[in-house]
Amino acid sequence: MEARIVATLLKKEINDSLNNRWFMLYAAAFTGLALLLSWLSLSGGGMGYSGFAGFGRTAASLVNLVLLVVPLMALTIGAGSLSTERERGTLAYLLAQPVNRAEVLLGKYLGLAASLLGALALGFGLSAVVIAGRGGQTNAAAFGLLVGFAFALALGMLSLGFLISVLTRKAAVATGVALFSWLTLVFIGDLGLMGTSLAFKLPIDTIFSLALLNPLQVFKMASLLGINATLDVLGPAGIYAMQTYRDSLTWLLLGSLAGWIVLPLLVAYVLFKRRGDL
Repeated sequence: MEARIVATLLKKEINDSLNNRWFMLYAAAFTGLALLLSWLSLSGGGMGYSGFAGFGRTAASLVNLVLLVVPLMALTIGAGSLSTERERGTLAYLLAQPVNRAEVLLGKYLGLAASLLGALALGFGLSAVVIAGRGGQTNAAAFGLLVGFAFALALGMLSLGFLISVLTRKAAVATGVALFSWLTLVFIGDLGLMGTSLAFKLPIDTIFSLALLNPLQVFKMASLLGINATLDVLGPAGIYAMQTYRDSLTWLLLGSLAGWIVLPLLVAYVLFKRRGDL
């Protein structure tokens, strides 16, 4: 694998992202909503919500924003990465050049990851400016952890999007599968776990294990821990996690997010390499 080829493909993906109307729309929507939520969270309650209380409300708003927008954004752009070029015939032309499939996949992934994380960094950065400008006392470490967890979730969903792109031939099908995956992950969150636990009378440890399989739930738990909040809001499963894992809980959650980054991308590479067709 040549770093020069990967870097060239990386730059190409960044340029394509900047010319992609859907990507720019997603980026603008995330930035605008992040700014709006930061402003409203600090101004809705007057001085009674200033300081760290105001930051807590802002962080909670940003967590909910990330849960809805970031997975959708990452899944759809990842799903279109290979399927669109395959449908247009440009993927066959690219692979006819002196490049291997590992370089193509890695270059595309890193380029889209850089574009995606850059868009998120812009939204979070402007939110931090609003918080500081409105007199909020930002816990820099907690805010940094929130941004880091959001980045990890975005990369995990981008990896899943690449897997979808490898498995589908048509861009429309890839986008449909990505949207279905997003809806599934969103709706099997709190409500799904609650309904499953009531229907099957699952023990608490099983409920927590199921929560670890959903990257959105993992991000939510990790973010709450990062802003020094309690997991009591997640019900018995949150209390069980705090009592059972204590200081190692954050590392467990980070490991789960890391798995969502590495495993789907690895499977996507194996399938992309083995497929005789394009």
